[in-house]
Amino acid sequence: MTVYQLPAEVATFTSWLRELAGRIPPGGGWYEVFAERDPEGLRACFDGVEILPWDVVESLLQDAGETPDGPLAVRGRRLYAGAVGVHDHRPGGAAALAERRELMERERRYAESRALDLGDRLRTAPAPGPEETARLEHDLAWTRDDHARALARVADLTARLARLGEGPADGPGPTRAGSPPSAPTGPSWAPAAPAPSPRARPAKDRRRPRGARYAWLEGGAEGDGPVTAPVSVPVLPAGGAAPRGARFGGAAAPEEVGVTAAPEVDPVRAARAAANAVYALQRLRAQGRSGEAHALLCEALDGPPGRLPALAGELHRVGLGADWSVLLWEAASLPPARLAAVAGTLADAGRSADCEQLLRQGVARPVEELAGACAALRAEGHHREAHALLTAFVRVRAPEDGARLAAEDPRGLVPQLLEAARAVSVSRERDLVHALRVAGVAGA
Repeated sequence: MTVYQLPAEVATFTSWLRELAGRIPPGGGWYEVFAERDPEGLRACFDGVEILPWDVVESLLQDAGETPDGPLAVRGRRLYAGAVGVHDHRPGGAAALAERRELMERERRYAESRALDLGDRLRTAPAPGPEETARLEHDLAWTRDDHARALARVADLTARLARLGEGPADGPGPTRAGSPPSAPTGPSWAPAAPAPSPRARPAKDRRRPRGARYAWLEGGAEGDGPVTAPVSVPVLPAGGAAPRGARFGGAAAPEEVGVTAAPEVDPVRAARAAANAVYALQRLRAQGRSGEAHALLCEALDGPPGRLPALAGELHRVGLGADWSVLLWEAASLPPARLAAVAGTLADAGRSADCEQLLRQGVARPVEELAGACAALRAEGHHREAHALLTAFVRVRAPEDGARLAAEDPRGLVPQLLEAARAVSVSRERDLVHALRVAGVAGA
């Protein structure tokens, strides 16, 4: 049997890596994040099959409390340069580097686009609460980390290709020959990362976004099909926080229901956001990460409602119509004003069937919330949609429920409920009139 022996330079670097790992204290940190998220990839790097990207090595140095210019880091840079020199000269090494650089360039563009999207939401969301603001800033900080890592790797891979004579070092930033690049600071388009920054030693979290920080293998994740670039996905709060998404978001009290004019949505940015979301969703589905795919759909409902029609079109275009149905099911549990905004947006975009499906699914809500949704729809001029909601309500709910709903706003809802019941059947209208009189609701 032939036993493969690692080149001396690669073996020396992996030995140094093990020494570094031995200095990392247990209980969190980047090392545990990497080990939990991609144990096989990390093991391949420690075995010398692949070379661990230098930005990951820098994170492990940080975990160990070593300074970037300390003696351990200086020795590591020298050993890294020797290891990649031998590794890149193997048969097919140049082609693998070129493919890897293209993959990381796509990751860089994806992270940049996602950061722009998150920044837009922070600026345009109508008075987001402190919890929502913190979540968006947290996601933006992780996306910013993805971008910085992808940028560093493009520069490193470009320099390695240049040393093989495969073209000039035309990556985003110079790299010293024989030395890996330092991870750049955050891009100018992203606000400062919230404290603690993802560059700080992170807490243990099994749902960290994937992104560039885990993408160190040449071939990408198994079972990906034609799509190969890694993606960033939304991150759920650590520490046992309740799940997010429309179905877990609760509803506003009736007195809190208000109507805020939705911000104008740029069609170009809406199309870009839809393409990014669907791209990420395809990756998650291909990898069997259904929970994170569901979280991604929920995140779409947190953004501007005006972007949803573009997302619907993109999902149907690539054959993910079932995911759009899931999104509508989640939207049915949005707070009343938000539900009305989504329904109105779908109606205005010509997606009347989607709007009616959403409203039909929403009629199981408490009558107080439905009253708020009707009020919001009327305030926005969507009288047809308000009628559709009430028609679906009287079709499936008991007449006594209709009376309780009417009691929330007798002057506005009694005539509308009677009109909706009349459209269903004569007997339904008669039963509703009786229930209104028994409940003593004025106007019956």
